[in-house]
Formats: sequence, structure tokens, C-alpha cells
Amino acid sequence: MLRLNCFFKAESAENFKKALDAAKVLTEKSQKHEGCVAYDVFASQTRADVFMICETWKDQESLDKHAQTPEFKECVEIINSNGLMKLEKFDM
Repeated sequence: MLRLNCFFKAESAENFKKALDAAKVLTEKSQKHEGCVAYDVFASQTRADVFMICETWKDQESLDKHAQTPEFKECVEIINSNGLMKLEKFDM
């Protein structure tokens, strides 16, 4: 299994809302993708400009297929255009 932690920091409050809305759409759709073990988004309780997407995938093939979906491409583009994202990837 693979775990990904995607940390996001917004450029402004408006940017945070746009990015978080896209992350919620991505989360809802990704939970239905084949090989998805877990997928959720968490807004920081201490910082108004930060959220994290936490993903667990069965294998690299499932993750690769997920990254090719239209919703992934569209939502990640929105997220990236509204702040900075940092990715951590772990084999489990």
C-alpha cells in the first residue's frame, strides 16, 4: 500500500476556499476509484490557510490510474493555482 500526504498552503482566504472546494470534490470522486483504500481532506484547526489531503492506495498502479482521471487533473490544477502544495509519499 501507498500513503500520500498532500499539504496545501493558500495564498489568501479566497484562494483557500477555492482550493478546499476543489479538494472536497476530488476527495468525493477519488473515494470511488479502484484501489482507493482511504482518501480524505483535513482543514487545519490552528491555521486558516492550510489543509491536508491524506490518501491510501492499494498499489502504484491504482495511484497512477487515479492521477490520469479528468477530475484529478482538473482539481489539482485548481489547487495548485491557489497556493503551494507539498507531497509526502510512503510505502506501507
